[in-house]
Amino acid sequence: GVTFIEESVVMETIGEEGKKFMPFLTTMFFFILFSNIFEVIPGIQFPANSRMAIPITLALVVWVIYNVVGIRSQGLGGYLKNSLFPPGVPVALYLIVTPIELVSTFIVRPFSLAIRLWANMVAGHLLLVTFAVLTHTLWSSTYVGAVAPFAMLTMMTGFEILVSVLQAFIFTILTAVYIGGSLHPAH
Repeated sequence: GVTFIEESVVMETIGEEGKKFMPFLTTMFFFILFSNIFEVIPGIQFPANSRMAIPITLALVVWVIYNVVGIRSQGLGGYLKNSLFPPGVPVALYLIVTPIELVSTFIVRPFSLAIRLWANMVAGHLLLVTFAVLTHTLWSSTYVGAVAPFAMLTMMTGFEILVSVLQAFIFTILTAVYIGGSLHPAH
């Protein structure tokens, strides 16, 4: 798992100087993975990330880290300049581009990170509950009618395991992209 994070996340998005973020990114990946995988464990069957408090807390931690990293590596003025005034944009367009960059970088980014994780886990949980209730209801009345929803429940459970891993990976790789972007401003 650690090698996977190093090779597939850190080295691909940040580079060699991203190795100092390995403990954080590895912890983030496995915390999200294990929080998500509770969705398919009998008796629990509820992903922790389907409660908005956990994804928003994780996203705010990421927000603080990539802003601190950006300020430390570029200085406050350089970080704000590189974040709000992208190079290559004509000066006349800064009036339009700067507010968009301000909102997208400092406000929307943490919320989109949290909502992406939360919404995927809620949707998966609702699908599993729907097919489980349908299977139980049809099993009570007629055994034959429960075969199709039970097959869907089984397939959706496998799919949700894939989604749990994928969401942990996406959250972690986006975190690495944001950290890498604040370490290495666009030229």
